[in-house]
Amino acid sequence: MALLLAGRLTPTNVALLDAFRAVDPTASLLPLEDAVRRARQGDTVLARLDVLPTLDGIEPGLRDLEALARRGVQVVNPAGAILTAHDKLATAIKLRTAGVPHPRTAHVGDEGLLTPLDYPVVVKPRFGSWGRDVVRCHDECELAATIAEFSSRPWFRRQGALVQELVPPLGYDLRILVARGQVVGAIQRVSAPGEWRTNIALGGRRLPIVPPAEACATAIEAAATIGGGLLGVDLLPTRYGYTVIELNGCVDFTFEYSLPGEDVFLEVARALRPVPVAALAAVEALPGGE
Repeated sequence: MALLLAGRLTPTNVALLDAFRAVDPTASLLPLEDAVRRARQGDTVLARLDVLPTLDGIEPGLRDLEALARRGVQVVNPAGAILTAHDKLATAIKLRTAGVPHPRTAHVGDEGLLTPLDYPVVVKPRFGSWGRDVVRCHDECELAATIAEFSSRPWFRRQGALVQELVPPLGYDLRILVARGQVVGAIQRVSAPGEWRTNIALGGRRLPIVPPAEACATAIEAAATIGGGLLGVDLLPTRYGYTVIELNGCVDFTFEYSLPGEDVFLEVARALRPVPVAALAAVEALPGGE
């Protein structure tokens, strides 16, 4: 059984490869098309497909992942999980249906907002990342102005936008890494001065954290809801507990995510090491499994 990492040459993927080789010396980092040619029944492929820089979809390869699964390859983050994690509308539907705390969400297009929400709200692309084109609107006028501004964006013309009721920002959030039902890392992201969004791409900074048990339980439940084998789960604390804001199907992370005394990359590698199909099925049948 081989472990293949299918994705681009990024700092996270290179660090993951080093960790994977500590548990499987034959592990490889390959472009997805090469992983598809090489993988055999019983192998494990960790798919690392990200959002397109144009914010209008996902990097190509979902059909390849479906073909791998049909061939008996264990695909970590299968096509359906990646699509659901990256498509924020699909994420909202899945989480709300499963009863996982998540902001009330609606879709908006040229016809305007059809589902009434309480203000303030946040407008964002369905396939967004890096905090780009994420806008806070305090009333209907601001929302209308934002939609008018976005109407010329290619991503908006293709799939409209997502509107969510704002969870009051506290200047920080939690990102928890979940691998096959286990919390393997976490970080607190603190927003830059004068910025309400916590994205590192917008100047946010990372602080080490030991995530509370309630936050870990919510993150594990969210990951299990979409069948994700390796996900980043973004949460905000509220007076009722923790609310899942977003899921990340190609989460980038650093050694700073390590829990005390651990190496986050090794913890991911150990959690995702190839296992016999029968053993994996038994694990996934347990409460909180994939």
